[in-house]
Amino acid sequence: MCSIMSYCGSVADYDLFLKGFENTVSRGPDDSRIVDTGNGLLAYHRLAIMELSPRGMQPFKLGSSYVICNGEVYGFQRIKEELSANYTFETDSDCEVLLPMYMEYGTDMFAMLDAEFACVIYDGETGGFIAARDPIGIRPLYYGYDKNGVIVFASEPKNLVGLVEEIRPFPPGHFYKDGTFTCYCDIADVPAVCHDDLETVCKNIHDKLIAGVEKRMVSDAKVGFLLSGGLDSSLVCAIAARDSKEPIKTFAIGMSEDAIDLKYAKQVAGYIGSDHHEVIFTKEQVLDSLEGLIRMLGTFDITTIRASMGMYHVCKAVHETTDIRVLLTGEISDELFGYKYTDFAPDAEAFQKESQKRVRELHMYDVLRADRCIADNSLEARVPFGDLDFVKYVMSVDPELKLNRYGKGKYLLRHAFEEGDYLPEEILWREKAAFSDAVGHSMVDYLKEYAEEVYKDGEWEKLCEKYTHARPFTKESLLYREIFEKYYPGQSGMIKDFWMPNREWEGCDVDDPSARVLSNYGDSGK
Repeated sequence: MCSIMSYCGSVADYDLFLKGFENTVSRGPDDSRIVDTGNGLLAYHRLAIMELSPRGMQPFKLGSSYVICNGEVYGFQRIKEELSANYTFETDSDCEVLLPMYMEYGTDMFAMLDAEFACVIYDGETGGFIAARDPIGIRPLYYGYDKNGVIVFASEPKNLVGLVEEIRPFPPGHFYKDGTFTCYCDIADVPAVCHDDLETVCKNIHDKLIAGVEKRMVSDAKVGFLLSGGLDSSLVCAIAARDSKEPIKTFAIGMSEDAIDLKYAKQVAGYIGSDHHEVIFTKEQVLDSLEGLIRMLGTFDITTIRASMGMYHVCKAVHETTDIRVLLTGEISDELFGYKYTDFAPDAEAFQKESQKRVRELHMYDVLRADRCIADNSLEARVPFGDLDFVKYVMSVDPELKLNRYGKGKYLLRHAFEEGDYLPEEILWREKAAFSDAVGHSMVDYLKEYAEEVYKDGEWEKLCEKYTHARPFTKESLLYREIFEKYYPGQSGMIKDFWMPNREWEGCDVDDPSARVLSNYGDSGK
């Protein structure tokens, strides 16, 4: 996944910078380098994915300019061809194209990229620093200002603790230059609604998702797949299995007591012919790993922490038992096609606004979870449902078509793959289950029980009162917040609030983020 960090001034406390940088070596265990530009520092931990030789090590240099990038640039071969008349490329790395692009197009380059990325460019001509992040925020980037007023960029908050006063997420779809953040792409914005008919919409969803999966299978390192047995990850795996010359490797996880998803994942694996692996985790592992998990995540959010438990442990198993370096996942489908709670949307306009909100906040919740769980285990995440062409199209589709008026959520996605025998009917039309519940209902129950043991009745409410931002409202949420504050004191502003259903909608005024508490959950968790 790689880790980047940059101090954009000439008065850096090198030892303090190095201490922060070393906190994310797991993101890039293959090699590390810090370059002093004369006007600031650029640092890079490498996880070798493309161009596995040492030539792929960053920063890349062109003239007096440098770039560091945590990312994948899709279609970089075409970009190389377009620029080859004026530039000589020395590696097969996708990120080598970034500096030539900057020389040719300046900051206009960011809107041209089909990529999951976070990068910092040092412009040797001006002595300035430019930073940018992909439109969804799939690759992490944070910033803050030190005591000298110098801006510092880093892949994770833990790089910046003690170095800057206030840590903030770098806004997705923006670039920074000359002290200003500029939006180059609001991925959730819809300039014009697409009024394609149902069948045309589904045909486009089908084709664009396949393209998104296929481009993410291009890697010099070995690729694997997370498979929950739910619709989203199952579709990604099914498409990949057809595109692969040999059986793909799939991984599923569940609690030792009541794993719901494992049976469905096994069914999908058998159907698509994958080389399938199951990981079982226990109550003891859940509780023993909780504090470390929250430190790793850098969040207090309830649903993010719950859902990270299973994801972290399956990624840990992949790292420890295989030579896989890249994992494809099923994130971002829910934000586009709907959660269980969006069945309660009062009208199409409300559905669209909620979808836009969720997409814009992805980097604080589901995307954050996937990044940390995968990267902390020295793996790279790739997210086909986050393909820019796919997201832009689905967001533009008339929301009247996306409302659940079909008796089944995510109907457009299901119908798009109804033909072609991609999945068993039972899986294609399976009700959506919350991931944190589907690894086993017992997991969430264990966490709640533990919180009950930590706090006595009558005491915890007072402890909640000291928090003004995102105040905890249950013993479980207080437990997470206190652990978070231990490692990120006073930095709760990194996360907007607790992820919750839209409580303003009828049927959604609940006190727990799990879809399990909704009246329409039905057979989802069976």
